[in-house]
Amino acid sequence: MKSLEFEGKTIDEAIEKACHEFQVSREKLNIEIISEGTTGFLGLVGGKKAKIKACLMSLDEALATPLKEHFHSEQPPADSPAEISLSPPCSQETDENLAGRAKRILEGILSRMHLNCPVNIVEIPDKVILNIEGDEGGLLIGKGGQNLDALQYIVNKAAHKSGNNRKVIIVDTESYRKRREESLIALASKISEKVKKTKKAVVLNHLNAHNRRIIHMALQNDASITTKSRGEGEYRKIIIVPVKKE
Repeated sequence: MKSLEFEGKTIDEAIEKACHEFQVSREKLNIEIISEGTTGFLGLVGGKKAKIKACLMSLDEALATPLKEHFHSEQPPADSPAEISLSPPCSQETDENLAGRAKRILEGILSRMHLNCPVNIVEIPDKVILNIEGDEGGLLIGKGGQNLDALQYIVNKAAHKSGNNRKVIIVDTESYRKRREESLIALASKISEKVKKTKKAVVLNHLNAHNRRIIHMALQNDASITTKSRGEGEYRKIIIVPVKKE
C-alpha cells in the first residue's frame, strides 16, 4: 500500500489530514508516528510540527486490527510480538480486564521503544493508574509531560476501543503526576495573588484539559477572583480575572 507523510501542529491534526487525503476514517489507516509536535520558545518560535506516515490497511489488516497507532521505531526483535494487538477480546470489559489490557498495551509500546520498564497497576474506583518503573523517567516524561501524555492518550484510545467501561487510565512514572499537580497549585496561588494586587487579568497558556481543571479547582473558593477558559483545542487558555466589587 502506498504510504504518505503528513504534518500538523499536533498528531491529531496530521491524522485528520491523512483521513481527508485517503477519504477514510482513521480506523482504516495504518498510522506510524514519526515525530511529535513541539512548541517553540514561549510558544512563538522554534516549534516543530508533528509528522506521521499513513497508508490504507489491506483487507486482512482491517479485519484483524482496527487500530494501529504506535511510536516510530525499528522492527522489534525476533522474540518480540510482531504487532501490538489493540482490539478487545470481547465487547464487555470488567475492571480487571480493562486494567490488564491497558497494562499489556503500555508494555507493548514500551517494548517497541526498546525500553525494558516494568509496569505496575493501581486501581481506585474511578481510575486505573499504570506506574512505569525504571531509569527512563526523563525520556518518558518529556518536556512538560508531553511524552507521558502521548502514551496516556494512546493507551486510553486503545483500551477503550470497545466496551462500556469508561474508567480513566492514568500513565505515570516517578510520581510525575502528583509533582505536576503540586506545582500547578503553587502556580495558581502565586498568579492569583498577583491578580488581586494589580487588579489585572493574567492569561496562562499551553495547558491541557486536565491541567486547566487543576487550576480551576485550586482557585474555585477564592471569592476575589474568577477563572475562565477561552479558545479552542490546543490554543485553549485559562484567564484569571479579578472580581469587581459593587
